[in-house]
Amino acid sequence: MTLGKVCSAKGNRTPIARMKILSTNRYTMAPKNALLCPSTGKKRAKVLLFFDIRKFLCHFFCIIEKNTVILHSEMKKKSLIIVFLSVFAICVWADDVRKPDYQIADNTFFDPTRKDKVEESYHFGVEYRIEAGYVQHQQRSKKITYPDMYLHGARLGATFTFKLPLHFGLQTGLLYTMVYGGQKQHWRSQDAPSVQEEYIQHRVLEHNFTIPVRAYYTIPLWKQLNLFFYGGAQLHIGLAENDYMKLHLSDKTKTWLETQGIHTAPYDRMADELTRANIQLGVGGGLEWDRYRVQAGYDFGLNNQIKHPQIKGQHMWEWGWFVTFSYRL
Repeated sequence: MTLGKVCSAKGNRTPIARMKILSTNRYTMAPKNALLCPSTGKKRAKVLLFFDIRKFLCHFFCIIEKNTVILHSEMKKKSLIIVFLSVFAICVWADDVRKPDYQIADNTFFDPTRKDKVEESYHFGVEYRIEAGYVQHQQRSKKITYPDMYLHGARLGATFTFKLPLHFGLQTGLLYTMVYGGQKQHWRSQDAPSVQEEYIQHRVLEHNFTIPVRAYYTIPLWKQLNLFFYGGAQLHIGLAENDYMKLHLSDKTKTWLETQGIHTAPYDRMADELTRANIQLGVGGGLEWDRYRVQAGYDFGLNNQIKHPQIKGQHMWEWGWFVTFSYRL
């Protein structure tokens, strides 16, 4: 009886049969209870190989599924970060669009009845103002017996400005000015025994009208705050310049001065000595806020104020500066 028949008949397991089964399937590790029969052992080996491949595939797909879950979670995190950044950028952009421009003047905040200043300020039209302020005149003389002096006073009047494009304007008007000043004029005593100081105390009160002709240029700064400059001429029309003098002279000195044609009693200088017209050229500038304006300037006298010069080169000029406040009607 052969070995195969013995195995099929009795089902015994021998080491030789186990070794043949192992030799026929080199890729499968047979378990200890594997059949030693060649015919049944080969079939069982194939079954074991199928289960090992299935186990391998299951493990492989588990690894793939695990990596896929990890990859999906990472992509999900990146997607959330991108969405958050996009929402943040949109919010910043929207806030910047809604943010007001504080450099643009809101005129209704200061005067709700006003129209837009940009539209009404630099078009053709007329602007009326009331002006008042401080004025100082300086009389400068050359080769004249009358002393130099400073006159201080006030100015009051009205002006109107023709508004032109490109922030330009042309102003004129009528201003009344009154100034007052005093000065001592010393004289040599004609009385030999006299040792006292001899002088004339001049007290001058001047009245005049001023007609300015000025070109203005305005520079907008911030909201309703503007900076402006001007240049031009003005004409002083003298009304009176009264000298209310007080004498501190001896009789002999007073008599001698009268023989020299020097006044020793109060009089109007414009009626006797000075011209009434005084042409000046000036420059200045200031600041403007809404309807209010403060300005300062200096004016240079051009013509000689002496009506009848007694000697060659005899001159007197009247210069001045001012600080005024004006209100637009």
